[in-house]
Amino acid sequence: MTSSGGHDRLTSWRKREAALYRVFPYGGLALGTLLALVAPAPASPGAVPTLAVAVAAGCWVAWFVTLHPDWQSRRTPMAVYYAGLLTFAALLVAASPWYGFFAWIGYIHAFPVLPGRWRVAGMVTTAALVATSQGGGLAVVTSHWPLWLVLVLFNLLVAGSVTWFGMIAEQEDAKRRRLMAELGEANRQLTETVRENAGLHAQLLAQAREAGVLDERQRMAREIHDTLAQGLTGIITQLEAAEQTRDRSADWRRHVDNALALARESLTEARRSVRAIRPEPLETARLPDALVELGGRWSALHGVGAAVTTTGTPRPLHPEVEVTLLRAAQEALSNVARHAAASRVGLTLSYMTDVVTLDVRDDGTGFDVTGQPAPREPGGGYGLTAMRQRVTRVGGELAVESEPGGGTAISASVPALPGGAG
Repeated sequence: MTSSGGHDRLTSWRKREAALYRVFPYGGLALGTLLALVAPAPASPGAVPTLAVAVAAGCWVAWFVTLHPDWQSRRTPMAVYYAGLLTFAALLVAASPWYGFFAWIGYIHAFPVLPGRWRVAGMVTTAALVATSQGGGLAVVTSHWPLWLVLVLFNLLVAGSVTWFGMIAEQEDAKRRRLMAELGEANRQLTETVRENAGLHAQLLAQAREAGVLDERQRMAREIHDTLAQGLTGIITQLEAAEQTRDRSADWRRHVDNALALARESLTEARRSVRAIRPEPLETARLPDALVELGGRWSALHGVGAAVTTTGTPRPLHPEVEVTLLRAAQEALSNVARHAAASRVGLTLSYMTDVVTLDVRDDGTGFDVTGQPAPREPGGGYGLTAMRQRVTRVGGELAVESEPGGGTAISASVPALPGGAG
């Protein structure tokens, strides 16, 4: 805003300056004529011839400057005008020294109308005419030419200094206009860039919202699988076992109690999953202890021994990493219970420098990991697929090794991202 206001003021000043340059010749001509009539020079040709030349000079200026201001940008008309201006000035100064006021216009008109080096020639000629006027006229100058030379040099020095500073000012003005043009172009490009960035920002926001929605859907799908699906599967297993032991009251009661406990636990975990809270075992115990508790509960439900071993130095990990390993253990044990027909299971949690690994091995039936798909869950889902997605989400890797009759080994390796205790 400030630069624009300064530019407007400079433009206004340039216009007023150009208007004064157009008026100055008439002022100098009028003043010289008035003084020439009041105090004529001794060798004056007379009032009438002098007035005739003065009127012709005024008409010359009017034609080229006043009536055709657009000619100032055209080199040839302005060169003709300036040559005529100096010719009339020479005739008038020869007629009366008072017309030095008119000859002085050659200084200020040389700068806007003459190109480059021609200004120097115009300045020298004007200095000679002004020095002749200052010396008292042509008759006096011819007899005192050394004094006239001093006056010429003095006028050239003064006029040259003014011209030099004027040229510097003109160059700076041209540079300023160029910078203003470049700044305007830069502002235009910046505005265009901001507009493009605004569109890109809106697009990124839309994509981020879509990604957030998709991520939340995937999280909910994993949590439902890890809580409701596994819990319901366990409940169904216990109820089926209870149905087969109706004639044995103690066994029937045990299976029903297990189903009720699984239902309550699944309901609690489902509520915690909806609120995106850590699983309850990790709220009250460290990961190794939570895995020991998980193995004990799973072994009691399914009657299969589950040994949990921890190697390395246990340390608090990022909550998301601990949840991932706990869910991987739950899914692996759930798969063993549904598909493996194993007699024993081993869980090994290994703390290393950069990674933490959970290995789950069983001695069950196994499957062909190269030629056959992984065991499919009831309802159409793949437990290993959900496990791999969860592990990959935290930057980890999931490896599965199995063969028919040779059991199954699942290894989940995740970055050992540090976290708070708890």
